[in-house]
Amino acid sequence: MSKTINVSTRTFIRFWLVILGFVAAGFLLVKAKTGLIVLGAALFIAIAIRPFVEKMQSILERRFPKIKASYEKAAVISFAIMVLAISLVVAVIGPVVISETGKFVQQAPEMFNETLGGWDGINEFGRSIGIGDLQKEIVKAVSDFSANFGNILVSGLGSAVGVFSGGFLALVLTLLTLLEGPKLLNRLWKTMNGKKKDESVEEARRVTSRMGRVISAFVSKQLTIALLDGTATALIVFVLSLVFGFSTSLAIPMGLITMVFYLIPMFGQIIGCALVTLLLIFSSPIAGLVFFTIYIIYAQVENNWIAPKMQGEAMKLSPLIILASITLGTYMFGLVGAIISIPVAGCIKVLIEEYPRIKEIQEKND
Repeated sequence: MSKTINVSTRTFIRFWLVILGFVAAGFLLVKAKTGLIVLGAALFIAIAIRPFVEKMQSILERRFPKIKASYEKAAVISFAIMVLAISLVVAVIGPVVISETGKFVQQAPEMFNETLGGWDGINEFGRSIGIGDLQKEIVKAVSDFSANFGNILVSGLGSAVGVFSGGFLALVLTLLTLLEGPKLLNRLWKTMNGKKKDESVEEARRVTSRMGRVISAFVSKQLTIALLDGTATALIVFVLSLVFGFSTSLAIPMGLITMVFYLIPMFGQIIGCALVTLLLIFSSPIAGLVFFTIYIIYAQVENNWIAPKMQGEAMKLSPLIILASITLGTYMFGLVGAIISIPVAGCIKVLIEEYPRIKEIQEKND
């Protein structure tokens, strides 16, 4: 027995318009991916440093009672301090990395002869693994790389320009969000409330504030642990410089490297350790290996005792959820996604916890 379902033309058109609307929205989101990353980064930074702005306003009010310490002044000062800190980190790390790499290039021929026995040693090793002329293969590989280096360089410069322009735009949007965000948000809540107080709007406001506190707590804890990690690295490198005789001036830049990379969840610490180890190997191979061993031991203490104790109150997320969040964030939005993935997961956790209360208010209003 068959049944005939009659669908009006208007319903049919609406159905396909909805489908087309979702497709168009998805297409636009994909095309605007870079812009969404910049906007998301700016919003994330603004929320993260909001407690610092409030603290700065309190300090200004205590230290300069005759000057009206407005939120806007505190926001500008806090933003300037953040930009100055980023600039100092880049200014300290950049020249050291370039200098150590240049030093390695100059010392490479001598190290090549001493450690590998020159081309005779290379060819002997090649014959032991079944390659008749390993020197020829290496020279050919270097020649091929040199031939394509121009394209690689142009592509890299294009990427660098894109990253710089995106970062600059994110900083400008961060400042504007700090200055205008609270006003726009208060105006939004007032508009949604209308003339009388709406319980559902107040609940949304409370949940939003809680999510903001989760992001701020995560960033403050992460910065604290990153600073501790960088300090430990600087002390280790300083002691090694006294033992192995390389420049003690490397201590602070090496500490800043691990501090910056630690801000990348899960994998940043490994990258920072590998980079510092490589740079130390350029100066003293033994010192690099000793640093790697000591840092791995310290990292175990930090990851299993210090970090969980400090971050537990902020997130309270299981390792599985953290790793899954980082994986999704990295594949969706790259490095930025990796950095913001854990606080985003924390905000989703807040929404799940608050859902029964939200549902109760909706049922009451209905």
